[in-house]
Amino acid sequence: MKENIKWWQKAVVYQIYPRSFQDSNGDGIGDLQGIRQHLDYIQKLGADVIWLNPVYVSPNLDNGYDIADYEAINHEFGDMQAFDNLLTEAHDRGIKIIMDLVVNHSSDQHPWFIESRSSKDNPKRDFYIWRDAVDGHEPNNWGSFFSGPAWKLDTATNQYYLHLFATGQPDLNWENKTLRDAIYKMMNWWVDKGIDGFRMDVISLISKPDNLPDGPIPVGGTYGDANSIVANGPRVHQYLTEMRQQVLNNSDLMTVGETAGVDIENAKRYSALDASELNMIFQFEHMELDNNPNPALGKWNDQPVDLIKLKANLSKWQTELAGKAWNSLYWNNHDQPRIVSRFGDDSPEFRVVSAKMLATLLHCMQGTPYIYQGEEIGMTNATNYHLEDYNDIEIKNAYDYLVIKEQLIDAQTFLKYVHAKGRDNARTPMQWSANDYAGFSTVQPWLKLNNNYAEINVETALADPDSIFYHYQKLIQLRHELPIFTTGEYLLLDSDDAEVYAYKRLTKDEELLVICNFTKEGQIRLYPIPDAAELLLSNYLDDQHELLRPFEAKIYRFKKI
Repeated sequence: MKENIKWWQKAVVYQIYPRSFQDSNGDGIGDLQGIRQHLDYIQKLGADVIWLNPVYVSPNLDNGYDIADYEAINHEFGDMQAFDNLLTEAHDRGIKIIMDLVVNHSSDQHPWFIESRSSKDNPKRDFYIWRDAVDGHEPNNWGSFFSGPAWKLDTATNQYYLHLFATGQPDLNWENKTLRDAIYKMMNWWVDKGIDGFRMDVISLISKPDNLPDGPIPVGGTYGDANSIVANGPRVHQYLTEMRQQVLNNSDLMTVGETAGVDIENAKRYSALDASELNMIFQFEHMELDNNPNPALGKWNDQPVDLIKLKANLSKWQTELAGKAWNSLYWNNHDQPRIVSRFGDDSPEFRVVSAKMLATLLHCMQGTPYIYQGEEIGMTNATNYHLEDYNDIEIKNAYDYLVIKEQLIDAQTFLKYVHAKGRDNARTPMQWSANDYAGFSTVQPWLKLNNNYAEINVETALADPDSIFYHYQKLIQLRHELPIFTTGEYLLLDSDDAEVYAYKRLTKDEELLVICNFTKEGQIRLYPIPDAAELLLSNYLDDQHELLRPFEAKIYRFKKI
């Protein structure tokens, strides 16, 4: 790629889920002041950017992703002054803040929807997607991402509205230019406040296809697959180009789109290096490799990922976007289980080395890395949860649909799958110390704590120079200091090796060799490493060369011969 590097290409992002980060006022809910209290911690880690999950006014049906007021702060988190203080203090430390933008849908309590549903001739009726019944049923066969139908009958006007997510999250109608202009005005309001960019929630879904055709019904399923019909719709690139012209060109912003159902060709358009739309995207293919073989069960599964498939997928994105578009690099976020429990080994024996291995694998690739709160200390999935402990609407709806209604699996199997894949695994409160309530709060938190916080916490990590935290810190330093991490070509080695993931990063002058053992067994591998090679970083204290110990990860740097 060209040497015209943008700031966000060298940046590392730290994602904060405010509700679970730090409670500063003793109500059991994290807040903006709590984030301010830990800015020095984020600075110590070395992150350049904070991605803030939604902090807007919301009834919290989907924990803030159902927004009732885009220009006001949820009182649980503080107020606009608290936000302004956070932004100022972050900037004082050289840390940027990007906001979560949720404009595929709003809350059903947003004033726009309240007006829209009041009558068929209301000026805001067309801000949302309304349709008549077809043969006494929903307008089409689409299923919601949160289980059940994607349509809700509103008795006031006897029409259905579309909700690809929860019933309280009606989809906005991007065909309406007045709506789009209102969204751009709101975005510019935030840009004028001084924020540094946007993470755009399910942005690939904003353009619905004409006539809203039925979707294919998965084997064993009841409803049509809406994602295959809606994702990357006919005018999505037109809308994002318009957004670029109306908002994104007004400041030096960082933009990342969450793009469900994206393919390589669309990704090249969304995140082209010419910045005609967005800077980068989140794709989900590598996060869907361990889905259930039964399509009717979707993501609900507890089987390990196939390393050969993982290699092939990550390598596809590395090579196909190279020089054309930009990657986002992530293992964790608020919608994904903890990676050390998922792709690593969270046992006491191997948790630390496997977490470091996974970090090494990801952060040496080309793209902008994202670290989700707690990832840097190796937080794990919460296996101390029972079904009644979960808060997540996706889990609750899936239980009602898969276990109660369709009886596709029993409750015990479902709980096992939720322990492996449930979103609340990421949302358990941040584990700051071994003190009461993990140092997150002085009272019982809004969501049950993971019961291993006495052993796994920030205080312990900072006191141990060999901790996962300091491994992440070193990886971030390397990305900041060595251009090859940003500009180097990616080359996969031994694509059929089912135990070890090895690849190179190449420039005209030097090479990086990254070796990661994905197993808890020792492996022997011979890679051509010059005698003058420098071992940049490892998760073991010595180098035994061709012997790879359990979950060992090594980065070698050497000049090209």
